[in-house]
Amino acid sequence: MVFGIRRRHEAEMVEFEVAESASEREILRSLGVASLTQFEKMHRLDPNMPIDELEQIDAAIREGNAEKGVEIEHLIVEDNSPYPEVRSTVRNYDVDLPANTIRAWVIGMVLCTIGSGVNMLFALRNPSVVVTTYAIQLVAYPIGLLWDLIFPDRTFKVLGLSFNLRPGKFNFKEHVIITVMSNAAYGGGSLYATDVIIVQQVWYKQFFGWAWQILFGITTLCMGYGLAGLSRRFLVWPASMIWPGTLVGAVADPNTTQNCALFYTLHDHSKSDPESACGWQIGRYKWFLIVFCSAFVWYWFPGWIFQGLSYFCWVTWIAPENVIVNQLFGGASGYGLLPISLDWTIISGYLGSPLIPPFYAIANTMVGLIVFFIIISIGLHYSGHWYAAYLPVSSAQSFDNRGQVYNVSAILNENFHFDAEKYFSYSPLYLPTQFALAYGLAFATVSAIVVHVALYHGRTIKAQFTLARDQEDDSHMRMMKKYRDAEDWWYAALFAVMVALAFVVVCAWPTDFPWWALIVCLLIPIVFTIPIGIVQAITNIQLGLNVLTEYVVGYMLEGRPLAMMMFKNYGYLCMAQALFFASDMKLGHYMKVPPRTMFFAQLTASIWSAVIQIAVMNWALDHIPDICTANQQHNYSCPNAKVFYTASIIWGVIGPRRMFSAGALYSSLQWFWLLGAVVPVFTWLMARKYPMSLWRYVHIPLLFGGTGYLPPATVYIYLCWGIVGTVFNWFIKRRLKAWW
Repeated sequence: MVFGIRRRHEAEMVEFEVAESASEREILRSLGVASLTQFEKMHRLDPNMPIDELEQIDAAIREGNAEKGVEIEHLIVEDNSPYPEVRSTVRNYDVDLPANTIRAWVIGMVLCTIGSGVNMLFALRNPSVVVTTYAIQLVAYPIGLLWDLIFPDRTFKVLGLSFNLRPGKFNFKEHVIITVMSNAAYGGGSLYATDVIIVQQVWYKQFFGWAWQILFGITTLCMGYGLAGLSRRFLVWPASMIWPGTLVGAVADPNTTQNCALFYTLHDHSKSDPESACGWQIGRYKWFLIVFCSAFVWYWFPGWIFQGLSYFCWVTWIAPENVIVNQLFGGASGYGLLPISLDWTIISGYLGSPLIPPFYAIANTMVGLIVFFIIISIGLHYSGHWYAAYLPVSSAQSFDNRGQVYNVSAILNENFHFDAEKYFSYSPLYLPTQFALAYGLAFATVSAIVVHVALYHGRTIKAQFTLARDQEDDSHMRMMKKYRDAEDWWYAALFAVMVALAFVVVCAWPTDFPWWALIVCLLIPIVFTIPIGIVQAITNIQLGLNVLTEYVVGYMLEGRPLAMMMFKNYGYLCMAQALFFASDMKLGHYMKVPPRTMFFAQLTASIWSAVIQIAVMNWALDHIPDICTANQQHNYSCPNAKVFYTASIIWGVIGPRRMFSAGALYSSLQWFWLLGAVVPVFTWLMARKYPMSLWRYVHIPLLFGGTGYLPPATVYIYLCWGIVGTVFNWFIKRRLKAWW
């Protein structure tokens, strides 16, 4: 990262040209080399910075060639971003277009309302249906064009205020506002807090009223927004925080896809320049339509005509009754050692598109997968460790001592509380091999994130605490300075108000959630939003905190399932929402949308969506017969809430003490905390000693945590994802970089 040193370079070079004495020239040359050295130092271990550019800078420093150094830095930074992915996607100029228009607000709020209601209703169904922000981004474009055909280009005055229903052609900045509102409202699907409320009402027979529900939902969303705003100097403004998914789509959550490339594609129908695209002449818009139609036609084959194309595990077809063959080559519950899939929904279903993350992120994830979930897992499973011989290799479910799915109701009394006598007469909890390893890696990921970010980004974070908005003066930041920023105190005040309301939520109703536990809970997103945000911003992979929150509350508030669910909601979702908002802020940064317009659009959509989803949830619970039961006529069985309910029993009632403490079956997994803290130190030392070697690309949090969706994802799915990503981001990128 660079802190305004480019302007000093220009001033130094002007002075260098007019300096007459040798001593003056030598002084100015020294200043230029020192400034260039600072630039190189800040980017030395940046895995997204091309090595060839760093080598040119190193050569200029060694030769003491300040003029050449300034020329290089001006070329790669002053005119654009230092990162080729950003340069190829985002325009390095701003177009003066209106964003805060009635057209954008009306379309945005209508789509926000419809999407929130539909997502909430169908989240109660199995299988669920999700309206993604990608769909909203596509649908909003023809709606905007239709608006232009219906409404006149005239200025109206109401109560002294002037407004125009059609202030010019529907533009991409309005399109960004509409999409951002939808992502803020339901980027991750239905409101996470509704799962807590459904479990509370349906299984624990508690109803605290609409006021509690709405406050609970709003505080979950908006507390994260306050954190995102306070973190933007670390996650949004720096040029090194590139957010690959924001550039070209498919961020960490596959439900949330809003990207610069698609906005430009829809609003710019010009042809490609053959000289800059390896002879490719077809325009982006036409190519998008071809791919869109082709994908629609192809999906019928793996989706309906021959579903074997999804899990093409042909070895298991030869020996369907052979247990070992099915364990090694099976795709759904085995190791999937010959991964072949022609179904894009399988390849991208959990981690999003493999075309987006940089190759080193894919490589680190694959190394972690192969080492832990194939090599070590095979050793543990076939040695019978953790009673593996009686359990499947991979499953998202837990089991009892008879090898059956764990019956949570067998350890509860008539009031749905934990019954120790029933627990001991029934069975302890047993986990499949890969599920148990996933918990160990989750522990390692938490400690690895803290150590990795402290070592690799600590100096930068420390410097940014003292810097104002002009900290990172790349071309995009300079263009954004013409717009008034949303003040820090806005976000601080929003966060403070939401924290106060959260205390009301947990203390004014009988939640069994003590006030001091909320303080501990909020420390988790406060501490981890920036570290996990940095990892996501440079790799496109989000490392979750759900296991950490369950682990902490399980020890701290054992036997309190409702408190456990609320702790997880505030501790994990607050951070996840903050990163959703930060990603959208970066989108607005790239597309040059005024920050204050972004602020009000995101905040308004969040609050309104919480109200809509709570209303739809209550309507469904009151009017759909037999809802949340296995025999519901239309399959409104509340699958997400059931998983949440089971987790509340396992972590909030049985608790981690009976699973991971000394003497427990899985106590050895506690060593992963130490493993995650130690390994990043070694890789950092090696990267510092050999900064231009492969060590610069070793990313331990990704190696441990990149497989965080496994289970319910499988090794087979991860391998398919990794193969496609390697082909596109390694082979094609190296050989056809301009086309890529």
